[in-house]
Amino acid sequence: MDAIKASAAEIKARGQLTIPKKIREVSRLEEGQSVTIIPVGDSIIITPRKLEIEEARRQIQRILKAARLSAEEVLSGLKEEREELYKELYGRKKN
Repeated sequence: MDAIKASAAEIKARGQLTIPKKIREVSRLEEGQSVTIIPVGDSIIITPRKLEIEEARRQIQRILKAARLSAEEVLSGLKEEREELYKELYGRKKN
């Protein structure tokens, strides 16, 4: 990351804070992107939040709900599916 001088910003009535454009560009922060705010003593760290895993979890929950299945039901069938695949690929049951 390029060195950028400190900037002043004002926290608005509803707690909103505008991150200066140069800092957003260098940090690759985009509109609508989530960030994590970490308190460190009397300072804070704002860092981009990686949502891939969290978003995948939400999507899986939606799919399970739509299919009216529990995670336990899906996982219980997984062992059987693996055994069938193993037989198909290798011709015998995995021990």
